[in-house]
Amino acid sequence: MLTGKELILATKPFAKEIRWKSWYHTITSFILLIGAIYFTMPVWVDYCKANFAMPGWVGVVVRVASSVFAAMMLSRVFIIFHDYQHHTILRKAPIADVLFTIFGAYMITPPNIWKRSHDHHHNHNAKLFSASIGSFPIMTRQKFMEASKNERMVYLAIRHPINMFFAYFTTFMFGMCIQSFLSSFRRHWDSLVVLIVHVGIAVFLFIHYGWLTWFLTFFLPFFLSQMLGSYLFYAQHNFPGVVFRKNAEWSYTNAALESSSYMKLDPFTQWVTANIGFHHVHHLNSKIPFYRLPEAMAAIPELQEAKVTTLRPKDIVACLRLKVWDADQNKMIGFDELNEPAGLVRG
Repeated sequence: MLTGKELILATKPFAKEIRWKSWYHTITSFILLIGAIYFTMPVWVDYCKANFAMPGWVGVVVRVASSVFAAMMLSRVFIIFHDYQHHTILRKAPIADVLFTIFGAYMITPPNIWKRSHDHHHNHNAKLFSASIGSFPIMTRQKFMEASKNERMVYLAIRHPINMFFAYFTTFMFGMCIQSFLSSFRRHWDSLVVLIVHVGIAVFLFIHYGWLTWFLTFFLPFFLSQMLGSYLFYAQHNFPGVVFRKNAEWSYTNAALESSSYMKLDPFTQWVTANIGFHHVHHLNSKIPFYRLPEAMAAIPELQEAKVTTLRPKDIVACLRLKVWDADQNKMIGFDELNEPAGLVRG
């Protein structure tokens, strides 16, 4: 069995970009995204009504379906953007620089704060006593019991399903833009600019095209994609069987294999999420392009012993119920496993 440095070295042959594949996936994904957004607009509906006597309900159905598909494509392009931010694909490609800088701003994910926070997450994933920058916070059972009422409320609010549901507002608008700007306005001035532009586009669409176009073209794709992204990120590191370690006991390899899940998905959802479900492989070596993650897992037996979760309702509930790390049981537990859950929450 390969472990530690030997296992990381075994992944190196897959940490090589196939340039044409990177461009192929990037270009086709952007084309599909732009096409989906176009078909949420009323312009093509008006044209078809005038020239082909298309029933009005057909236009509404296509626009709604296109809005949902646009959300899927935003998710896919975001994960490709995430690979680019890791310097895994399209390095030293000026066109890619422009494309992904614009896309990061469009997704209200200023590249500067995203890369800094996400790099911190990779370097400190599953450490019990590390700053929760770029990840969901983890409290031990003891720390939770000793925390003040306000500390518990903040901790639980961040990990609550409602926070993930409204990630468009909480994680991206507030966390990525407002909070980063307020924490260091000189370093993250671009966060405020991105937010102002984002809101400006929303207002423009609402005033000039009406609420339905604003909702289908702009709001719904963002809302759905960022809700999905927030939950995926949560479940990749908060699942039954996850292991968290004290800083002195922590190792990069163990954090990848013990604390990052393999999310088993159907082929279409796996495509939509650009293989991010192979998260344990990605954390072991973030230089493996997203399109080579399945290849790496198939070739290395040690990666096939991953801890698995899915998007089935049962597994989603199992992930969401986890609240604190119990050092005595060496596992994440929910309120039902605490001695006095009601008293603890109320403080």
